[in-house]
Amino acid sequence: MNTILSYLEKAASDYKDKIIYRDNEHSITFGELNSLSRSLGTAVTSLVKPGNPVAVLAGRNIYTPACYLGIAMAGCFYAPIDIASPDARIQKILEVVNADVMITDRGNLERAQNSGFTGKILLMEDLFETAADDAAVKEAMSSITDASPIYVLFTSGSTGVPKGVLTSHHAMMSYLDGLQAVIGMDDTDVIGNQAPLDYIAAIRDMYLPLMTGAGTVMLDPSEFAMPDRLITSLAEAGATTLCWSATGLEIPARLGAFDWDEDGERPQLPPLRRVVFSGSVISNTLLRKWQEAFPDTVFINQYGPTEATGSCTYYVIDHPVEADEVIPIGKAYRNYRIMLIDDEGNAVEKGETGEICVLGSALALGYYNAPEQTAKSFVSNPVNSHWSEPLYKTGDLGRVGEDGELYFLGRKDRQFKHLGHRIEPEEIEQKAQLIPEINDCICAYNEAAKNIYLFYTGTAVKKDIALFLRSQLPSYMVPRKIIGLEEMPRLPNGKIDQKAIRNML
Repeated sequence: MNTILSYLEKAASDYKDKIIYRDNEHSITFGELNSLSRSLGTAVTSLVKPGNPVAVLAGRNIYTPACYLGIAMAGCFYAPIDIASPDARIQKILEVVNADVMITDRGNLERAQNSGFTGKILLMEDLFETAADDAAVKEAMSSITDASPIYVLFTSGSTGVPKGVLTSHHAMMSYLDGLQAVIGMDDTDVIGNQAPLDYIAAIRDMYLPLMTGAGTVMLDPSEFAMPDRLITSLAEAGATTLCWSATGLEIPARLGAFDWDEDGERPQLPPLRRVVFSGSVISNTLLRKWQEAFPDTVFINQYGPTEATGSCTYYVIDHPVEADEVIPIGKAYRNYRIMLIDDEGNAVEKGETGEICVLGSALALGYYNAPEQTAKSFVSNPVNSHWSEPLYKTGDLGRVGEDGELYFLGRKDRQFKHLGHRIEPEEIEQKAQLIPEINDCICAYNEAAKNIYLFYTGTAVKKDIALFLRSQLPSYMVPRKIIGLEEMPRLPNGKIDQKAIRNML
């Protein structure tokens, strides 16, 4: 059976005394990870039946992956909860999961006790002290297949209830296999982890080392506001690989991480081999700063929703990007296939716009305890009438260009009609981002007032923004309301908070 647990066992044998995870204060070896996972897994087998969820409310630390793997060893699946979430969101997630057991670490015990959880709350540190029972773990694992779930990760839901994306062992391994086939990591690599461990982007940071023998260093989040310290930490860790959100890359570049100081010196740079980014459209100006600082590094733009287990497309940027260039999201990774379909369920022609749909072995199982939402988004391929072929409708729009690459055109549900014209707000945003004095921007539409809004951060003058956009866009697309913000509202994953923006209209 091909699961991450088989990779853990082999890696623990091949790299027993090598460090897999570390932070500023602690480290853990491959062998220790396996031992702690077995101890926790043994404890869980006596409390939860295989195939059931275990909630996890724990911090971003080197021991949390051992908790996740231990739950998998017990034949169960983990439901990680972001400790930064407000109480109301945590309570809704717990209602959806409906687990009998929650595991937390000592630093978050009080938060767990005050979460409204009515089941049994257990301390991770105590469970690690359990004497491992290999027979019990083996029996629990025998009850699962590669089609069994390994985790459920929560994203925002349009109904106000977070959606839990349920993912199988097989889907996760298919995703990691496709990613590894492109980035080619080995046991000399070190990943610089930026993402919270309950977020989809952390899957590769936690589990690629088990496939490759690489290591992961968990960076201090506070260092992202201190660019010199961040780059120094990456250099001291010997980081070769960054798999970050686009926002995570933009922040240090915007804060001058690669600038020369008044003494003509710049921070020691890490030996980066590859920088992989996703999550949102990156600023070309800021990406160019990274390229100039790391001319020998491979930069890869990715695209993919949580429902596809991870990024499902990629584009290797083999040239210095220009300010007005639109970077493709490329082609599908191995184990994925991409289709573009119209509103009638027909495949669109090359050059036409369609909804991006994902097929392949890395698709999630659906939304946990939400059959109606699952049926709406996970459907049978409408173009294939010969057998039931699972397909996920992303709600994103794309187009295949003349170069054969896939281009992201924005959310289908962000389209609006203004003065008889159907408008993609991303087109307005792309033009506004050409203004050097604009850091971030987002376009929104006030249906009642029939006005296009542009919210932005930076030092640009509103009048200058309007004049520039008039030179770049048809008059009906130029925003009537241009509003400067001190800071762009963001979700925990770094994306702009669309709901907060709508509340400003």
